This record gives sequence, C-alpha cells and structure tokens, in this order.
Amino acid sequence: MGIFTKTAGYLRERLGKTRDKISTSLSSVLTLGRNIDEALLDELEETLISDDIGIETTDKLISSLREAYRSRQIGTTDEILPFLKDHIKSYWPDRDRQLHLAQTGPTVILVAGVNGTGKTTSIAKLAYILSRDNKNVIVAACDTFRAAAIEQLTIWAERIGVQIVKHQIGSDPAAVAFDACEAAVARNADVLILDTAGRLHTKKDLMQQLTKIRDVVARKIVDAPNEVLLVLDATTGQNAIAQAKIFGEAINLTGIFLAKLDGTARGGIVIAIKDQLDIPVKFVGLGEKLQDIAEFDPDKFVEALFS
Repeated sequence: MGIFTKTAGYLRERLGKTRDKISTSLSSVLTLGRNIDEALLDELEETLISDDIGIETTDKLISSLREAYRSRQIGTTDEILPFLKDHIKSYWPDRDRQLHLAQTGPTVILVAGVNGTGKTTSIAKLAYILSRDNKNVIVAACDTFRAAAIEQLTIWAERIGVQIVKHQIGSDPAAVAFDACEAAVARNADVLILDTAGRLHTKKDLMQQLTKIRDVVARKIVDAPNEVLLVLDATTGQNAIAQAKIFGEAINLTGIFLAKLDGTARGGIVIAIKDQLDIPVKFVGLGEKLQDIAEFDPDKFVEALFS
C-alpha cells in the first residue's frame, strides 16, 4: 500500500546504526588490492555473522561467493560487495508483501509478540496510517492480563482517533476478540486490529490461548484473520528467529513487523529471517513517531544497508 512507502534516503538515515557497523567491518576486510583467498573469505564470514546475518545464512553467502570466484564471475575485492548485494536481493522474489485486505467485510489483523517488542506501539502505527487513508479502524485490547496494556492501547486509540473495544483486566481475551468482531461488523469497520497478550513464547498454555483467539475470530468473520503479524524487536538479534519459529507453529504467521530497526546495529537480522524462516517481513518500525513505519522493500533495504 503506497501510504506506507518511504524514500530510499529516509531508509538510509534510519538504518544508520546498522549501516555504519556493516560498512566499517566490511571496509576493514575488503581493502583495495587485497587478493581473494581463503583468509579473506574467513574474515568476511566472521564479519557477516557478527552483523547478525546469522551462521546458516552467512555460510550460504560465502559458499556462493567462493563459487563465483572459482568460476571467474568475480576477480577482485571491489566486486565482492556488489555481488553480495545482488545475491541477498535475490532472496526476495517478487511476491506480495502488502497487507491482505478482505474482499468483503472488515479486514482483521491479529498481532502477536513477546512483551517489550514494541507490539502495542506498532499496532498504533498501523492504525494511524490506515486511519489517515480514510479507513474506519477499530482496535481491540485482547491483552487482558496487564492493566497497563489496556491503558496504553486506550491512550493510543484516543490520540489517533480510532475506536477501541476493551474489557476489564482479567477478562477472557477470546471474549474481547468475540465482541470486537461483532463491533467491527456492526459499525462497518474497514479494519480490526487485535492486540494480544505479550506472551512468552515458551509458555504452552498462553500460546494455546492465542490459538483460541484466532479460532474465535475465524468463526465470527469469514476468512479472518486476514493477517497474522508477529512483532519482533530488531535489537534482540538471533533470538527473534527462535520466537518466530514457535509463534509460527501456534498461529500460522502471515508476516512480520520488525520494530526498533532504527535503534539497532543488528539490522542484518532481516536477511536471516527471510533465509531461515521464509516468513515475509511486511513492515519495519523506524522511529518513535506514529508515521515512522514503512513497508519492507528488499531493494531499498539492501541498498540502504550496504550503502
């Protein structure tokens, strides 16, 4: 959706911490005039792993680079970076990374994530941008385990000017989802965004509750939820992949919202997520303001990361 689009310059600025780290580490390895040999490839491998691209993904990149050198596709160190950029971009074939919108009735977006990932703020950003696109948006406070979570979402809803469905602290989260679905249909909402509890992905009973919410939504609205997004904190690096694997087993994720990407030097995690999980990163959070959200664009991202 064009309303989420950001310029390449904006992305370069917001990815500054990661870009600076990668640029510094790569420049120390890819010095002008240095021969491509096993020692250089070993150093490059260590560098990419330290940039949170991950061991498995880095191993694939280095293997491809080694083969390209042996087949004489590349011959000098100044050709390595362009090769890596093109190869990484190829991880994302043309596919739909936009929101899946309902053909009829409200579009339902179920949002999950561990406490502290920036989940509620990310929901607020989605609600804000969609409401500015003249969408009638309702948010639902299904995180009933913490009073602060309900209060936080209420404050965001009032600030943005969207409707909210909520119950008292300790209520059944699935009951909130049930009422929210009824409200969305009755009020002709375009989008319903469900904020679920910040569940620890190691807690089986809580993951089952999340599955219950999804099933309630599916019974109330045809083809819902249209999106099941997992909010991950980019600053956690490789731990984000472990979270995504377990959440994916519970609720069939359709996409990832990678939050706090502007505040970390670990932006390489985006590459590892795609390579190891094949779950599309649909949105990235790039600051504290409501408008600091962008659709994930692989070409712009890779160029911004390695510029």
